[in-house]
Amino acid sequence: MNVAIAGAGISGLAAAISLRRSGHRVTIYERSSLNNEIGAAINVPPNVGRFLLPWGLDPAKYGFVTSNGMYFISPTTLEERIFHDHTDTAELFGQPLYYAHRVDLHESLKHLATEPDGIGIPVRVHLKSGVSSFNPDAPSLTLHDGTLIAADLVVAADGVNSIATEAILGNVNPPVVAKDVNCCYRFLIPRADLEIDPETVWVNQGHQRLGCRVFSDLERQRRLIAYSCRNYEVYNFVALCYNDDITSKKEDWHASVDKTEVLEKYAGFHPKVLAVINKATEVKRWPLLYRPPIRTWHKDRMVLVGDAVHPMLPNHAQGGAQGIEDGLALGLVMHGVTDASHIEEHLVIYEKIRRNRASTIQILSNFGFEEVVSDELLEFLDGRPMPKNVNEMIQLAYGEDVLQRTIKHMTEFDPSWKLPDGFFPARKE
Repeated sequence: MNVAIAGAGISGLAAAISLRRSGHRVTIYERSSLNNEIGAAINVPPNVGRFLLPWGLDPAKYGFVTSNGMYFISPTTLEERIFHDHTDTAELFGQPLYYAHRVDLHESLKHLATEPDGIGIPVRVHLKSGVSSFNPDAPSLTLHDGTLIAADLVVAADGVNSIATEAILGNVNPPVVAKDVNCCYRFLIPRADLEIDPETVWVNQGHQRLGCRVFSDLERQRRLIAYSCRNYEVYNFVALCYNDDITSKKEDWHASVDKTEVLEKYAGFHPKVLAVINKATEVKRWPLLYRPPIRTWHKDRMVLVGDAVHPMLPNHAQGGAQGIEDGLALGLVMHGVTDASHIEEHLVIYEKIRRNRASTIQILSNFGFEEVVSDELLEFLDGRPMPKNVNEMIQLAYGEDVLQRTIKHMTEFDPSWKLPDGFFPARKE
């Protein structure tokens, strides 16, 4: 079948890889030139590492860093308050928790999608090809230049400000700005720049440098999160706080601000922390946006993946991972489909596999444990226990195996269904 994907982000590429290896011809239409990918880092947790590595992703080649734990630190005294050990993550969940530069993860997925020697037909990526409208009834998409692209299946991976969502739901469903912590600042600092300054060398000293540090001011709802990527050569910083100036409902990952704005927001933090912030040379700022779960993920032969369907706040660092899970499941449920008239029944299965799981993570990411209304989650828990603390949330996020869930649903639908040959070329038996 011919598949058109709108968006070459992480979830769009994951869907492309899975659909390619399931025997389909895939073309991606991406609005950007991909020459200026966002400089930030991302968690690659075990729930996706369990199939990304068998897919052929090499974490060492792309500079992924293995976390040894999460350290909650006083922002005023630098005293370690709480420690969550990650050294047993691989033993418990099959893979460690990795930290990766977002560009490196993106490049690794793009390689798997487009490499000429891989399984299936290499994915084609058309750059500077933004989509202006979708038609689920055809299905088709129309590019900004007026070109009409028809396909057997249209996959919308067009992000939190998705226009495809309206086409599927039949009504406008814009994201909303978070009420309390509504602002995210991100910046990267090379390790070498920190090590040459006596005021900042502490960042790369001691066991904490091997994990994630969270400097949390609960009273004023300010957090600064720091961890390494790119073989420990670069530090990623994420500052989450409330900002009166955040009014936009449009996520602009390229919007820059002066570092003095961050220093002002984090006044009162320990001088050593402020010295680190002062090292930033380029700071990006964007609003934290989310939506509640939507009632359906598809219409006819058009379907949503990633932030287009379940945008979530970064509280549990699962946004990217849930989009990657979407991609794996979508490709597998389409394996063996050769008649377009059968696509929609397979999209129903995809939604059964993914909607409850992703919606649960979405709700828990958008609200703290104490804020979640149990009744809101009941629709989506699907027999899962509601997590009430960090450890139970980790079990929920990391413990579920989307591959096994997909295999279960597909073999119940068709007992003769099997994984595509060569789907996991790097799988260790």
